[in-house]
Formats: sequence, C-alpha cells, structure tokens
Amino acid sequence: MSHTIEIQGSNFETEVLQSDVPVLVDFSASWCGPCQKIAPWVHELAGEFAGRAKVVTVDVDSNQDLATRYGVMSVPTLMIIKGGEVVNKWIGITSKQVMSDALETAIAS
Repeated sequence: MSHTIEIQGSNFETEVLQSDVPVLVDFSASWCGPCQKIAPWVHELAGEFAGRAKVVTVDVDSNQDLATRYGVMSVPTLMIIKGGEVVNKWIGITSKQVMSDALETAIAS
C-alpha cells in the first residue's frame, strides 16, 4: 500500500510547508518516461519512511503554479523540504539510495 500523498495547490501549505517531518516532493507528469521509471522507488520510500517523513507527488501539468514557484524546469524534479525550506534537490533520475540517504540525513538534523 502506498503512503504517497497527491498534492494540489490547496493542500501544499498544510502537507508540505507546515509538516513536522521532512517531505520528499516528487514533481512529475504522467507523460514523463523517467518519472514513471522512478515512481516505484518513490512509492517504496513512502512506505519505508512512514511516520518519519512524508512522500508526496505533484503533477506539474495540474499544478503549474507550484512548479513555477519551485523553479521546476524539467521532470522529474525531486526535493526534500524541511521546515518549509528546500534542503535537497535533484533534477532527472535519482537513485532510490540517494533519496533514502538524504531523507535519513534530513530526519536526523
């Protein structure tokens, strides 16, 4: 079962910026091949970090305002937001291990 939360502009503030745990944000699109390649890893991380971090997805086609706000120029773009601030950002395919290690670091700091 996936613990991934789908984000819209209406719940971004509450689910991401006001979160008391780090949030891995996956900016992606349904038509994006690389996005589909990493989607299983993102969903696995959601389960592995349940209760310690959040994992959310943002469809850039439906949420262009959020994509613009965070400077998303290509997908996939992934970032970790903690305390309302971006603490890590990756553009393109990123390994599950890199994302996992960065989440562990964000949780510990």
